[in-house]
Amino acid sequence: MKIKQVSCFVENQPGRLESALEALKAEKINIRALCVAETSEFGIMRMVLSDSAKGAEALRKAGFTVKETVVLQKDMPDQPGGLLDTVAKPLARAGINLEYFYAFIDPTPGTASIVLKVSDPDKAEKVMGQ
Repeated sequence: MKIKQVSCFVENQPGRLESALEALKAEKINIRALCVAETSEFGIMRMVLSDSAKGAEALRKAGFTVKETVVLQKDMPDQPGGLLDTVAKPLARAGINLEYFYAFIDPTPGTASIVLKVSDPDKAEKVMGQ
């Protein structure tokens, strides 16, 4: 199914991610899926939002460079080989290049799971109470 993705360019410095997330929160925009790619200068947050147009506008108003892109959303079995058999093989056999992707699992209602890479894991555990 075709859906809209919002990509936001975020300077790689303390507080910028917070500003982007505050802009979305202020407009009551929920992040349904997220992928962050980074370089030394900036990161690109690729997001599926509860309201992509409203979310993109909120980020622009907060001073971020934003791009909206049409992407595909595909359900697949959450089992070994699910990605291979449902996505990778069919695309490869059709000669279609997979430029990038990110995956998420249907969480328990009202709960989300995230994996973080941080510069100070010990401090992060203390701050987050883990």
